[in-house]
Amino acid sequence: MADQALYLKWRPTAFDEVVGQEHIIRTLRNSLKTGRIRHAYLFSGPRGTGKTTTARLLAKAVNCKHENFDIRPCNECAACLAVNEGRYLDLIEIDAATHTGVDDVRELRDKIAFAPGEGRYKVYIIDEVHRFSGSAFDALLKTLEEPPDHALFVLATTEIDKVPQTIKSRCLQFEFRRMSVTEVADRLQKIAIAEQLDIERAALELIARQGTGSLRDSISLLDQIVSDPSDQITLEVAQRILGTANTRAVKEMIEAFSQQNIARALHVINEAIDAGSDPRQFGQQVVEHLRAILLTQAAGPDLIEASDDERETYGRQARLISRGTLLRAIRLFNDAVIQYRGGWQPQLPLELALIESLKTSEPEPVAYQPTANAPTQRPAAPAPLAEPDVEPTPPGEPPIVPPDQITQRWGEMLRALVRYSSNAPAVLEHYRLQKVDGNRVYLCTDTKIYFDRLYGQTEKLKTIEKAFADTFRQRIKIFVVLVESFDTMRDTHSDAPSDSALWQSIRDAGGKISETPKKS
Repeated sequence: MADQALYLKWRPTAFDEVVGQEHIIRTLRNSLKTGRIRHAYLFSGPRGTGKTTTARLLAKAVNCKHENFDIRPCNECAACLAVNEGRYLDLIEIDAATHTGVDDVRELRDKIAFAPGEGRYKVYIIDEVHRFSGSAFDALLKTLEEPPDHALFVLATTEIDKVPQTIKSRCLQFEFRRMSVTEVADRLQKIAIAEQLDIERAALELIARQGTGSLRDSISLLDQIVSDPSDQITLEVAQRILGTANTRAVKEMIEAFSQQNIARALHVINEAIDAGSDPRQFGQQVVEHLRAILLTQAAGPDLIEASDDERETYGRQARLISRGTLLRAIRLFNDAVIQYRGGWQPQLPLELALIESLKTSEPEPVAYQPTANAPTQRPAAPAPLAEPDVEPTPPGEPPIVPPDQITQRWGEMLRALVRYSSNAPAVLEHYRLQKVDGNRVYLCTDTKIYFDRLYGQTEKLKTIEKAFADTFRQRIKIFVVLVESFDTMRDTHSDAPSDSALWQSIRDAGGKISETPKKS
């Protein structure tokens, strides 16, 4: 007889063995101690996180004969042994995916009135309950409202949003969470030791990442890798069997990407694919690496589960890659992974994502560090970042559009901008008109975050220019400027137009205003 699959062999038989769901286990145990057993539970969460397993543990615990509630289920009494062996008549498991009709629920409702044959409770576990039809849910509703005292329902679903609110309101709900890489790797290591497997910790962590928070999927991957328990399983072996790209190749590609060395990055991609790496897996690892850089750049390295050396690498690369380039690369590589369909050029989606990510050269954001002793100065308006569609006129030319006309029709321009971008008007809420010089329109902000959102973003500036052209029938060039404060801008540029009409038009367009208090 073939050996049992690892995920079945190592399925928890006691509450203490459940990984990553301590908040749920604690509540269920307290309910057993106090005798406050609800008649219906709803377990929701991603696949492989322990919903059905916990439902079976609950079924054992409520029928367990052990005197000590802390030990239930004891796995020693007749009820516990019968559940473990799959022969307990008072535990009925229903797969909603194959029993979706109202007749199935009516049959269940007719049989539920019969008293349990062996234990105290007759437990019904309905897996993937969201697959029920509307009529089936309606038939189940009455049973959940007034069930017999001996009946206990446990509904499990991976798509809680598809369960009607009327069903949810009649159940005690528990949400199962994905498990962290460390939690899954620790459990895999415990299994590996018990099974006498020679496997590196790095390989276990790779398996845990590939399992994406599902312990069952991770154990199945471990089972897939272990062909001979006597073999040593290194990280390289695990990568080869799972079809994941070589981590070193991903790091080399990101390093070339951070230096904007397209040629080197393309060579690394093609070498990895030619060596047998799966393009989808390679793309997933690239997205994972870029995400780690983004989190390091935005919030620090504490959010990253990685070694000190890896965190140092993420930090160094976070200083080399601009925020805009990083966001664009994550979106493009993620789309390449999602839309991958194979084909005669499997590496093409990755190559396109790489080139598209670096097609616009972005300078590093202007450092804004005003000092207390130095006189306040307005930063110079940045030059166009790409070959413009409209040539800027020389400085000092009369305004092509009167500034007061821009302030009066600002709301109209924002409405025109919505047609090209739904997010851009929210960014412009933090900008004011500074001046108009010929066909150059200067918009300023005192918030560096929003300055970085537009400075160097050629496509975004062109989008604003289109909205201006639609509104004022003039082709202009937009420049963004960072000032220390709007009050300083007002004091040092007395020729700048009054902004009252501008802000009133923003209010009319539904915008929110957050002004800097005037310095005393």
